[in-house]
Amino acid sequence: MSKINPSKGAPYARILGVGGYRPTRVVPNEVILETIDSSDEWIRSRSGIETRHWAGPEETVAAMSIEASGKAIADAGIDAEQIGAVVVSTVSHFSQTPAIATVIADRLGTNKAAAFDISAGCAGFGYGLTLAKGMVVEGSAEYVLVIGVERLSDLTDLEDRTTAFLFGDGAGAVVVGPSQEPAIGPTVWGSEGDKSETIKQTVSWDRLHFGDRSALPQDSQGNIKFPAITQEGQAVFRWAVFEMAKVAQQALDAAGISADDLDVFIPHQANVRIIDSMVKTLKLPEHVTVARDIRTTGNTSAASIPLAMERLLATGEAKSGDTALVIGFGAGLVYAATVVTLP
Repeated sequence: MSKINPSKGAPYARILGVGGYRPTRVVPNEVILETIDSSDEWIRSRSGIETRHWAGPEETVAAMSIEASGKAIADAGIDAEQIGAVVVSTVSHFSQTPAIATVIADRLGTNKAAAFDISAGCAGFGYGLTLAKGMVVEGSAEYVLVIGVERLSDLTDLEDRTTAFLFGDGAGAVVVGPSQEPAIGPTVWGSEGDKSETIKQTVSWDRLHFGDRSALPQDSQGNIKFPAITQEGQAVFRWAVFEMAKVAQQALDAAGISADDLDVFIPHQANVRIIDSMVKTLKLPEHVTVARDIRTTGNTSAASIPLAMERLLATGEAKSGDTALVIGFGAGLVYAATVVTLP
């Protein structure tokens, strides 16, 4: 017989609070058109994006995270000292170590909370949410702070016509804590590494500093370009439209509900055409509110789902207690989908 004590966690876990932060600078498509040959109409028709937010020098990954987290903690009605773990999903914190989560945990005033970063691209929030649920139910933390944060303007090639208009900056955060009833469903997640080349960083950090610099990509003035995100747009579009609708349906099935039971659909804000295609494939009823935060926020990768969730609740388009399907998908290619009860 095992001598290990059983875990003393909660029966279930739920999202208790949500917060978001969008940088103060709003960037319209006209600014993007200064460096690429395109049009406002083309950008809107291809992506749905009208504006995006770009961070200023003081709006660092940590600073944006702290702003969003403070709102989430207040919304949850707890103190920062009660946070037992901080999970940060980001691809735009450029220090390999230490994890930015440790800095955020300290500045928020947590009591030496466990803290770590994860890199799962646009599915990162779903990955973090799943880890948080496990910690609360297992008992290793009563409350877990999950943050999705990006400064993708730092990783955007403004001369790349296929991606220059896509990305924005921001942070979204949720507090996950104990629940007496199921409020975060089973996660359907996975990866397709054979497609990892479809979304990637143009230049690895080691090649930038130690490789043949003469072979590195250059801008129109002959300067070496900083690493940026590039993608094979059509391949990613087809994968997202055809495969991610299947994953979303699997998440509904795992939660034991149908599309008719949904109140809200919050997909990763990658592209309005992808979102609309998923709505059609899933046959979502007209009463389901669909997040289209991408129109004014752009693609913020790991931050997009919590930011969209926060906006829907703030505007009254969604309400506390609503049943929502959330799904993230992106670089890797990785994905994660689950059904949650909104805080």
